[in-house]
Amino acid sequence: MPLWPVMLRFREGKDRVMSGETSFRGHSIVCCGTLRPEIRALEESGFLDADRILFTAPGLHESPPDLARQLARQLSRAQEVSERVVVVYGSRCYLDANDPEKDVDTLIEEHGGHVRRVQARNCVDMLAAAEQRDDIAAGERLYWLTPGWVAYWKHIFRDWDPGKANETFPQNDKAVVLDGIGFFEPYSRENPEQVLEFSDWMKIPIEAARVSLDRLKGLLAAQVTVSTEATDGGKQ
Repeated sequence: MPLWPVMLRFREGKDRVMSGETSFRGHSIVCCGTLRPEIRALEESGFLDADRILFTAPGLHESPPDLARQLARQLSRAQEVSERVVVVYGSRCYLDANDPEKDVDTLIEEHGGHVRRVQARNCVDMLAAAEQRDDIAAGERLYWLTPGWVAYWKHIFRDWDPGKANETFPQNDKAVVLDGIGFFEPYSRENPEQVLEFSDWMKIPIEAARVSLDRLKGLLAAQVTVSTEATDGGKQ
């Protein structure tokens, strides 16, 4: 069974659409697969009523050429359905050492059309702003994760050698999963071996911090509002 239905089944409660909330009709979403669980949760809750939701593979920041290809392909598919597209990628998700002047916004601009990106640095920043992460850390050195990083870690880190892992993770006190969907507790209960394997590979413990999806909802809604104003006014 795919992992995201398991996450949704155990999610504590649902977000409900409040009167006056932004509608995503007339928009499609293109999102990094790492955030698939959260985006599907918002869709299931009724908040995200986009025309179509498309995902790239998780963890493509580790392979810039693949990210560029998959993003372009999914944008083209999204534009077959909707004039307006919202991209759920962070500003730091595309870093190409061979072309440091190019970033994810460059990829989007090169594609053309009425496409806007949520204003965040990465998927972690989409779930908790820097100030909230500082509060959670309480002075500890933390390596931040999301449910998708835990679920797909073997795919995301498939090209890492032990030396790179040893240089990256043990400098932190622990890893913390920003959990906005009630994922980590049931996942750990049902898949303890996988969690322990990931923790052993990083050489630090893994814990979870419960957060809401309000920040992600706000980031999405902000770009829908801006893109609607731009296209309706003929400015973009």
